[in-house]
Amino acid sequence: MNSMQHLQVVPEESSPAKATEHMPTQRYSLWYWVLGSMLMLLIGSWFVWLSAYLQWKFVDDDIRAACHRTMPESADRCVDTVIIQRGGARR
Repeated sequence: MNSMQHLQVVPEESSPAKATEHMPTQRYSLWYWVLGSMLMLLIGSWFVWLSAYLQWKFVDDDIRAACHRTMPESADRCVDTVIIQRGGARR
């Protein structure tokens, strides 16, 4: 039996020195961190805007429904008056 049969040729590109060249450096991880932070800031600010819009919309619907119950003949004028009195601008 020849002992050379158990040896295996290792290709040059799979050597440990070459493998470490292709690993991401700390600079790339910093860019991923910055990009992730900006993405989270964008998504978070969109959620804040959405919640403010939905709250405004629900309040507007409540005011409109109350004005239609109390003053059906002049509901638009009632809505405008209530919104102005609460500090908001209409149209």
